[in-house]
Amino acid sequence: MSRRALRRLRGEQRGQEPLGPGALQFVLRDDEDAEEEGPKGGPGVRVPGGTGKEGVQVNNRFELINIEDLEDDTVVNGERSDCVRAHSMASGNKARPPRGGPETQRDGDVIKAVFPEQSNVSGKLRKKKKKQRNKKNSTGETSENGLEDIDRILERIEDGSGLSHPGPPLPSSRKHVLHVEHRHLNPDTELKRYFGARAVLGEQRPRQRQRVYPKCTWLTTPKSTWPRYSKPGLSMRLLESKKGLSFFAFEHSEDYQQAQHKFLVAVESMEPNNIVVLLQTSPYHVDSLLQLSDACRFQDDQEMARDLTERALYSMECAFHPLFSLTSGTCRLDYRRPENRSFYLALYKQMSFLEKRGCPRTALEYCKLILSLEPDEDPLCMLLLIDHLALRARNYEYLIHLFQEWEAHRNLSQLPNFAFSVSLAYFLLSQQIDLPQQELNSTREKASTLIQQALIMFPGVLMPLLESCSVRPDAAVSGHHFFGPEAEISQPPALSQLVSLYLGRSHFLWKEPATMSWLEENVREVLRAVDAGDPTVQACEGRRKVLYQRAPRNIHRHVILSEIKEAVAVLPPEYY
Repeated sequence: MSRRALRRLRGEQRGQEPLGPGALQFVLRDDEDAEEEGPKGGPGVRVPGGTGKEGVQVNNRFELINIEDLEDDTVVNGERSDCVRAHSMASGNKARPPRGGPETQRDGDVIKAVFPEQSNVSGKLRKKKKKQRNKKNSTGETSENGLEDIDRILERIEDGSGLSHPGPPLPSSRKHVLHVEHRHLNPDTELKRYFGARAVLGEQRPRQRQRVYPKCTWLTTPKSTWPRYSKPGLSMRLLESKKGLSFFAFEHSEDYQQAQHKFLVAVESMEPNNIVVLLQTSPYHVDSLLQLSDACRFQDDQEMARDLTERALYSMECAFHPLFSLTSGTCRLDYRRPENRSFYLALYKQMSFLEKRGCPRTALEYCKLILSLEPDEDPLCMLLLIDHLALRARNYEYLIHLFQEWEAHRNLSQLPNFAFSVSLAYFLLSQQIDLPQQELNSTREKASTLIQQALIMFPGVLMPLLESCSVRPDAAVSGHHFFGPEAEISQPPALSQLVSLYLGRSHFLWKEPATMSWLEENVREVLRAVDAGDPTVQACEGRRKVLYQRAPRNIHRHVILSEIKEAVAVLPPEYY
């Protein structure tokens, strides 16, 4: 007969059978109240056998639900705690308790026991738990520190060479000059510095939460008003990698080529509505977006023109090759390939919009990006613009550094814009108060030397510059043969085009009274040198006749894109 049937015959209920001294085991509460209340006893309840948990006792039957947690508390590092060992030893000693041991009282089936050592044992358990918690906290802190270290490493990699590494880094002479920073490609970064983050991002944050786009982009911020993006058939391919440089090219699929043919037909029709119809079927066709942007700009709809240009940039950035990096300065796009030209034009138009918007620092970063795509050929002649943007952004150190690094192999001093802008950068740098006095004096002397060399090399710049700044020159200057009307008339047409381009773009940078007084001092020094018969004057005159006979094609491209009337008027007839 089973034990359960015998219990029923005897009239006993489960849990009321007599217990021996070895079955007395108690729950050691690991909280602060147990220590304050002192040693307490209570009725013990034995866990049914056969489950592998016979050594664990509880005071409340419902605590059997959390029996696994209780067992885990008594096991530390694979070994049972001291209290369980003490209870197992007590179960084998049935004769009498040891000296100083627990005093037991038996009244029927109810057994009351008081253990003096219970608080000590609970303290041991509590200490071990604290050790485990400290170990967990320490491991958590080390993991967090490890994640922070990884984040720092990733930031250094991104800041130093962009998103990817298609090849070995450039030599140090060019790496820093062509380096582009991601955060400066976003105009909001510059606007937040001027007006504060709340004024710039106050209305954008709620809207951005509902946007879902296929990928994160650096050049533009997608807008909710744009059509849903679908791949238009534009892709990028890696052509080759050599000498630490990676050469890429955009490619058109068959569908994209068909859209391109429709675009050419729409352009020949001279009807902008045909381009609008084409964009309804191909909303991310790059050339159609750029052409319609120009049409909107001619109609003084600047906001729509900028929006269409940004959409074209977004379409091209979504087609980037995984190894194509905007910031490393090692990726090249050949302008002679027709598929690549749209990217150049889109970047230039976006840079122009940013400059007009009042973000010269962001426009400077775009200018550096265009220059880094093909720095040797410079198809859009960004060297005629980068000095202007650097001065407007008050980034004088970068302009000086660029001049020092590239003067040896690019002869930047032979360009009128660099000859005058670098000297102006040195002068404006000498006006800063936070520099030491000795450094200020040396910078001022360097600025005076460079402006005198620029005036001797390009004497036809002075009088138009003073006229553009509404400054009436001194009679001794205007009547001198070196700076008079003859100097402007005798210069070659190619040089006149460069001078007109520089003055039409940067003349307002010279209007400050301190700048004008400094210019006046150096003009008088140049007149003294001319009257004294300095041989440098004759040498510069000979160079002007040899170097500026004919302007290269990239300068003509730049003049057409700049839309400066004074420079466009000097273009050769074949470019009209």
